[in-house]
Amino acid sequence: MSTKTKERMVDMKIIELAFLALGGVAGTFLRYKMISVPTYLGALQANVLMVNVLGSFILGAFAVISQQWNLDGKYALLIAFGFCGSLTTMSAVAFDTHGLLNNAKYGMMVLNAVLNLGLSVAAIFGGKALFNIIFGNSPA
Repeated sequence: MSTKTKERMVDMKIIELAFLALGGVAGTFLRYKMISVPTYLGALQANVLMVNVLGSFILGAFAVISQQWNLDGKYALLIAFGFCGSLTTMSAVAFDTHGLLNNAKYGMMVLNAVLNLGLSVAAIFGGKALFNIIFGNSPA
């Protein structure tokens, strides 16, 4: 392998890391801002649920956009892995669910887990469906 080829490979890795980092910083910042002021649905704190559903919707939309526009893989690093990966948070769902269990709020514990998983999966389908409609694609 030539020195020039090796240099190009290193440059590509740096670009990929930069895309990943940029998306990660943006997603982390948005998550921080969205969960900094507690929002409640009845007794259930909904901030983590909101970021998970939003991130899942964006991920579903991005799946369609990236396929429609045949985007380079580095954009998946930016949006899917960096932004959506740092915006959504399974560990916070687990932590909140554990807290509800410790406080013997069993119904809220189940509701929290079911809503986070169910609505996040539904949001991926929703994002894909909406952007398939926008692009005039048949549902995938």
